[in-house]
Amino acid sequence: MSTADPYGDAADEGEPDIVEWYETRPITVSTAVATGSIVAAFALGVVTAVGALALKGHMDD
Repeated sequence: MSTADPYGDAADEGEPDIVEWYETRPITVSTAVATGSIVAAFALGVVTAVGALALKGHMDD
C-alpha cells in the first residue's frame, strides 16, 4: 500500500465493491394530478385566508 493510494489496490485484487450507486428514476406525475394538487393547494390557502379574516372580524366585535 502506498501513501498515494490509502485504500490499497483492492480493485486490482478482484475484491467486489461494497457500495453500488444507482441513478434514481425521475418522478413523473400526470397533468391531471399536477393540476389537481395545485388547485387543492390554492383552495386550501383561500379557505385559510377567509377563516383567518372571519376570526379576526369576530374578535374585533
